[in-house]
Amino acid sequence: MRFLPVNLSTFMIELQSLEETMALTDLLRNMSQQLAIEEIIPAARTVLVRFNPLTTEVNSLVSKISQLDVATADLKLGQLVTIPVHYNGEDLGDVAQYLGISVKEVIERHTENEYQVAFCGFAPGFAYMVSQHAQLNVPRRSSPRIRIPAGSVALAGEFSSVYPQASPGGWQLIGITETAVWDLQRTEPALLKPGYRVNYVDAAKTKVTHSLPRTPIFDSNTAAKDLTIIATGLQTLLQDFGRKGQSELGISESGAMDKSALRAANRIVGNAIDEAALEITQGGFKAQANKSLLVAVTGASCEVEITTADNIKYIASQYQPIHLAQGDTIRLGKASAGVRSYLAIRGGIDVAPILGSRSFDTLAQVGPSPLVNGQTLAVKSVQLQTALALNETPSLAYPTADDVVTLDIILGPRTDWFTSQAIQVLTSQLWQVTADSNRIGLRLLGDTAIEREKHQELPSEGTCIGAIQIPANGQPVLFLNDHPLTGGYPVIGAVCEYHLDLAGQIPVNAKIQFNPIRAFKESEGSRDAYAYN
Repeated sequence: MRFLPVNLSTFMIELQSLEETMALTDLLRNMSQQLAIEEIIPAARTVLVRFNPLTTEVNSLVSKISQLDVATADLKLGQLVTIPVHYNGEDLGDVAQYLGISVKEVIERHTENEYQVAFCGFAPGFAYMVSQHAQLNVPRRSSPRIRIPAGSVALAGEFSSVYPQASPGGWQLIGITETAVWDLQRTEPALLKPGYRVNYVDAAKTKVTHSLPRTPIFDSNTAAKDLTIIATGLQTLLQDFGRKGQSELGISESGAMDKSALRAANRIVGNAIDEAALEITQGGFKAQANKSLLVAVTGASCEVEITTADNIKYIASQYQPIHLAQGDTIRLGKASAGVRSYLAIRGGIDVAPILGSRSFDTLAQVGPSPLVNGQTLAVKSVQLQTALALNETPSLAYPTADDVVTLDIILGPRTDWFTSQAIQVLTSQLWQVTADSNRIGLRLLGDTAIEREKHQELPSEGTCIGAIQIPANGQPVLFLNDHPLTGGYPVIGAVCEYHLDLAGQIPVNAKIQFNPIRAFKESEGSRDAYAYN
C-alpha cells in the first residue's frame, strides 16, 4: 500500500490491483466505526479515506490500515441483479474486431459471466463492473461522443457499465437496456451499489425484466405561497450543508459554496445553522413577501433594496435581520465583491430533502430544481422562539475581479506525476479564473502550462472538493462542491479545507496564487513516515 496526502482530512491509499482495492474497501466499510472513518471512495486502484482531523490522529489511522491483510480478505458478495440488454450498440462490431472474435461471442462473454460492482462514480448510479472471466478488455474510443443515451450498455478497459442518464462519454457501446439504474422516484434510487452482482441477459432471448417499487419522495407544502420569486438573476439555488456519505451512489457532497455565510445567515434569523437558504449568484435576485417574514442576506457584497407595499424604497444592511411586511419586495444588486450571496428566512424554506439534503447538485442534477421566475416558496412555521444574532460579520474578505487571492494547498496525491519545473509553475505563477467556471470547478488559465513527467493513462480515482486536477492541456481545474466523485486526470494538489469558502467566492478574472504549506511526502505505512503534523 502507498499512502498519499490529499488534504487535511483525507488521504489516498494506492494498491496493486482492482481485487486488492475491492478487498480493502470491504474491510474498511466493516471497520469504519472502529477506525473512525467518515467516508471512503473506492476507485480502480485507489481508496480515498476521509476522517475528522479534530478527533482522529492521522498517523495512527494510517498505521492501523497498513496492517490490514488485503490478500486474505474474504470479499462478501452482494445481491444479484439481472439486466436485460438489447445488443445493438454502435460499437459492437468494432469491439468484436478488436478482440478478434465474432459479435455472437462478444454477446456470449457478456451474458455468460457474472459481473460485480467494484465502485461507483462519474455520474449518480454509474457503476464500474468487473468480471474475472469475461475477457472483454477494450480501450475507450479515441474520440468521445458528445451524447450517449441513457440506458446504454458499454465497455471500457476491464469494466462494463450502464449509463444512468444521457451524457458525454468515450466508452464502447454494445447495447441498451430499458432497466433504470438510477431513478430518484424510487426509495433506493441506485439499482447498483459496490459489491452487488450483475447478470446481463440477452433481451431477445428472455422475458426477464427488472423493476423496483416507485415511491414519490418530492412531497412538499405546495399550498402555501409565502414568497414569490420575481427574478432569479444568473442562478438561484437552494443549498444547505450538502449530502455527505452518498459516495457509494456516485454522488459528491455539493452544498453551499460558502458555508460560513450560510451559517451566519441562519444564526441571524434564529434558524439551525444547516437550514437550507437561497444561494444567489452575482445578484440580480428579486422576490415579494406574501406574508410577514424575517430574512437575512450574507455572503457576497451587494446592495439590498427593500420596496414596501406603499412603494417606499430603502437600503437594508447585510448581516442584519430584515423584516419584510406582506407585499414588500427585496432586491439584491450585482455583487461588488465575492460571487454568492445567501438569503435565509426565519423558520426555513419548506422543501422536502432529497437523499438527505435540500441542496441542488448542478453536475448530478440531484436536489430541488433551480428557482425560476414566478415560482412560489413555502416557509416553515417557527417551532421554537429562538434568539436572533445581531453581531454577525463576514468571515472572509470577499475578493473582486482585480484581486490576487492566495489559497493554501496540500501537494498530492499525484504530485510526483509532474516535473519539478511544473511544481514551480503551479506555485509561482498567477492563475486567472476564466468565464467557464461554475459550481463544478474553477477553470484556470496561466501563461505557462503545467507539464507532466508521467504520461501513462491514470485509472479513475476519487477526488475531493478543492482538488487541483491537471488535464492534458496543462491548465488547472480547481474542483468545487459539485465536482465529479472520480476523475481520470492526475491531481497535483488540493486547497486546504479552511480556504474552500474563499475559493467558492472568487469571481471571474480574479487571479489565484497557490501556496503549498508543506512539501509533498508519501508514507510507506509507518507511523513516522506520514508527515501530516
